[in-house]
Amino acid sequence: MNKLPFQLGIHPINWVGEDVKEHGDATTCEQILDDIQRLGLTGTEMGRKYPTDPDTLREELGKRSIRLVSQWKSVLFSDPAYRQSELDSYRRHAEFLQSMGSKVISTAEVGGSLHFDPRRTPHEKEVLRLSESEWHILAEGLNEAGAIAREHGLKLTYHHHGGTVVEQPDEIDRLMELTDPSLVYLLYDTGHAYYGGADPLVLLRKHYDRIAYIHLKDIRPQVLDEARAEQSDFVGCIRKGVFTVPGDGCIDFAPILQELVTRGYDGWAMLEGEQDPAIHNPYEYARRSLQYMESLYQHSS
Repeated sequence: MNKLPFQLGIHPINWVGEDVKEHGDATTCEQILDDIQRLGLTGTEMGRKYPTDPDTLREELGKRSIRLVSQWKSVLFSDPAYRQSELDSYRRHAEFLQSMGSKVISTAEVGGSLHFDPRRTPHEKEVLRLSESEWHILAEGLNEAGAIAREHGLKLTYHHHGGTVVEQPDEIDRLMELTDPSLVYLLYDTGHAYYGGADPLVLLRKHYDRIAYIHLKDIRPQVLDEARAEQSDFVGCIRKGVFTVPGDGCIDFAPILQELVTRGYDGWAMLEGEQDPAIHNPYEYARRSLQYMESLYQHSS
């Protein structure tokens, strides 16, 4: 049972990889949801093993008293040729999440990304950073999508993300500067902050007023150093085990948690590990991470 003062859920990526498909590929929806229920958590994000039919999904979640908090939505707004089709797709996504009672949409630009941009070819080696005009085109698209989200009672929460064009601290700053604060919010991710070169606590304090959703993820620094030395790309880093759950890596969550408590954060936060479940048992890692987070909270209060 969650003893923290904000709403705590867990992402199914702990059990089944999204970017690394072989991670947990044989795991079923029932296994994931049963584990979440055993952990005493009541929120999850959409995962690729969950049923896509809303009624079936609602039934599976409902019988375990779990709610769907969000679902990732890739967008390609930095290229104006994609704008209208992307907005149409975003509207359908918002309609689905509204029907499930969700309040936030995890949103990330894939233009320029090595792995997620449909215009890229497999032999390319690095993320293509945005030009000045592309930054403004992206911001316009996000503002329009944010308006669609608002129409459906949702908030667009932008997920700064490893291996994308909004990854590094200055890129997060730029996105926040160019977008409308009433339409575009921030999905604050501790692991992706560190991966992208930011101090997670500094990022939290700097952009707290824009944060509407949180992912709590940790980093194994020695694995990250090895991966960088080998020039591994983002997916390669996941395969090597760069990410883990809070309490198992190098990020100090005590001041992060204290900041959230002091400021009265009352939205959702998702525990995330994004590692090979065959090596790192998802239920056990999550259970220990919950104990770690709760012990930090007890010491701070």
